[in-house]
Amino acid sequence: MNSPITTVVFDIGNVLIEWNPEHLYRKLISNKEERAHFLQTVCTPEWNIQQDLGRTWDEAVDILSRQHPEKAGLIAAYSDQWHTMVPGIVPGTPEILSELKETGCPLYAITNFSNEKFAETRKRFSFINDSFRDIVVSAEENLIKPDPRIYRVLLDRNGLEARDCFFIDDSEKNIEAARDVGMNAHHFKEAGLLRAELVQHGLLRS
Repeated sequence: MNSPITTVVFDIGNVLIEWNPEHLYRKLISNKEERAHFLQTVCTPEWNIQQDLGRTWDEAVDILSRQHPEKAGLIAAYSDQWHTMVPGIVPGTPEILSELKETGCPLYAITNFSNEKFAETRKRFSFINDSFRDIVVSAEENLIKPDPRIYRVLLDRNGLEARDCFFIDDSEKNIEAARDVGMNAHHFKEAGLLRAELVQHGLLRS
């Protein structure tokens, strides 16, 4: 018999709050091809991941600006105007989070985030501070999803059993890693589908 799910673990970016560099760089680089080239060859996802692993934004911008001095202003904007990439909440999911909290469901989070930007995000979106018993932040652990070790940090630190947890993330790779460590997992697309599965598991009322 399957163990009942008792605990919900959220990703934050693109599950609870929206994040997309396009929101900023559409304003800074109007040409679609030029913008795509910049985000694929200069401010790349691989470069951004290093901040999620703990590198400071000052160091990141300095390194990349020395490599691409002609793009220094655009590179600096990635940090200085970071909040333009985060226009607001993902519709519907903060409400789901609030409803789960009202039921007394234990809530946790695992997020790939830089220390600096996460501190700013917590100030901007207060519900993040009020909802979770613990948040595992990649930059604090020098571990990043989908590394299975970051999931085990949450489990071990809080005395949780993986089979009792329902993990929500927008990345298929992160979902697969969660399942590999024994968690139940939902590949987030939109709030309605998430709500339906939470109802199915008895975590929310229909």
